[in-house]
Amino acid sequence: MSAAEQFLLRHPGVVRLGVIVAILIVWEIAARWFIDPLFIAPPSRVIASLGAVWQTNGVPAALRLTLFELAVAFAIAVAIGLTVGLAVGLQPFARRSLAPIILLLYGLPQITILPLFILYFGIGAASKIAFGVTHGMFPIMLAIIAGVQNLKPVLLTSARSMGASRWHILRYVIFPHMIPSFFAGMRLGMTGVLLGVLLAELYVSTAGIGHFTTMFTENFDPTKLFGLIAMLAAMAIVLNEIVRRAEIHFSRWR
Repeated sequence: MSAAEQFLLRHPGVVRLGVIVAILIVWEIAARWFIDPLFIAPPSRVIASLGAVWQTNGVPAALRLTLFELAVAFAIAVAIGLTVGLAVGLQPFARRSLAPIILLLYGLPQITILPLFILYFGIGAASKIAFGVTHGMFPIMLAIIAGVQNLKPVLLTSARSMGASRWHILRYVIFPHMIPSFFAGMRLGMTGVLLGVLLAELYVSTAGIGHFTTMFTENFDPTKLFGLIAMLAAMAIVLNEIVRRAEIHFSRWR
């Protein structure tokens, strides 16, 4: 193995940075010389426009609103997904009976029932949060159900034989062994929540990032549009990093 290969193996961040830089270079070249500027803006202009996007009337408030909707929807999705996933995964009869129904609901194209959410919750933040919850809770449920099935029954039997309570079994036996599946489900659920909230904002909203995304698109302003998308990407990266650090914290025993 050459010295360069050894260096790249020890520093995978260099490879990631190289891929990102290569994509940006290709994007810059394509946007400047091969693609109509009404459809896509080069990254140099997008970066330069971030200040203008932030100063656009209503954008800071929209970012705060969307972040609030994402945080609340994700917290509710985790609570529901964890509770239902454990209840279904720990009981063989419930798993055989209810897991297929959860899979069926997960496969339902939920955009088709968005009007029902608007009807029940209105056009405010509540409908965006509820729609985001429905997109995020099912991946968490399925990941926990799958993770619980990998738990060896002998561990539960041993814990009960030593007088462990239900809480102790959940805290010291079940939860540590389902951590990889749980956090994998949380990552998928966070992506689903983000998708659900933005879809609801795109279709029915007068505030939030989705509203300004529609406005910039209709005004043929790709520079501000991609600047707004960059801010949204930064928000998603921050949320993903929080989940990653939580996974590292709870997985220290491994």
